[in-house]
Amino acid sequence: MSVQVVHCSDIFMSIFPKLCGAPDCVGAVKYAMPVILAIETSSELASAALLCGEQVFSRESGGVQTHSQTILPMVQSLLAQAEIRLSACDAIAFGAGPGSFTGVRTACGIAQGLAFGADLPVVSVVTLMAVAEACRLATQATDVLVILDARMNEVYWAQYRYPISGDGWQVIIEPTLSAAGAVIPQGEVVACGNGLSAYAAAFDPTLLGKRVFPNVVPHAVQIALLANQFFARGQAVIARDAQPLYLRNKIALTTAERMAKVTGVTA
Repeated sequence: MSVQVVHCSDIFMSIFPKLCGAPDCVGAVKYAMPVILAIETSSELASAALLCGEQVFSRESGGVQTHSQTILPMVQSLLAQAEIRLSACDAIAFGAGPGSFTGVRTACGIAQGLAFGADLPVVSVVTLMAVAEACRLATQATDVLVILDARMNEVYWAQYRYPISGDGWQVIIEPTLSAAGAVIPQGEVVACGNGLSAYAAAFDPTLLGKRVFPNVVPHAVQIALLANQFFARGQAVIARDAQPLYLRNKIALTTAERMAKVTGVTA
């Protein structure tokens, strides 16, 4: 039995001409407000969203192993629905992590490729903040603790506050990688994210409070909404400067140091 390996670059090259101006992309609709295309692949759910003024179109796909094979068809479908070409967008946004190493790299790479081809800027959005935004929109919470499963008995977590002024999220605790039992929020919070269910026994319920929402996951809709704010503040970058947010490289360094102590060999 032969297996055909399809690389992300192959899919990109086959679809990109349609995104940038093939005849089936009408490109006739004009939007007065910024148009943001967003990609999120940091978790098991892959999603794409297109923010056009006050409208948001979205697509998602769960349970697939290769997000690179699903994202670009989603993007093509969104642009067709909105009747615009990729070049009509104002910026490309992506979920920068933390999250799945492969997933975060996929989102960054596709965002860079689309931005290069269409000469657009890129906006990176921290995945944890996007989950906080989803939690706020669903529950009206203003103090949010986000906890995502990082595998290997660890979690990615951060704490955010949304002020009454509505000026955007404030970071109370920066994105962190730790054991679930080391999560200690500041003050009363609403907790959300799949890390709550992945390591439920490890959390102190007196610290997390009574309002917990483990089913809130990263999604491109919130990436688009936050990216729109960042874009308005001039926080976009050129494609080559877009970078994922990695936290686990610190753990790898610690492991190397421990191995050096055991073997007596230093780098």
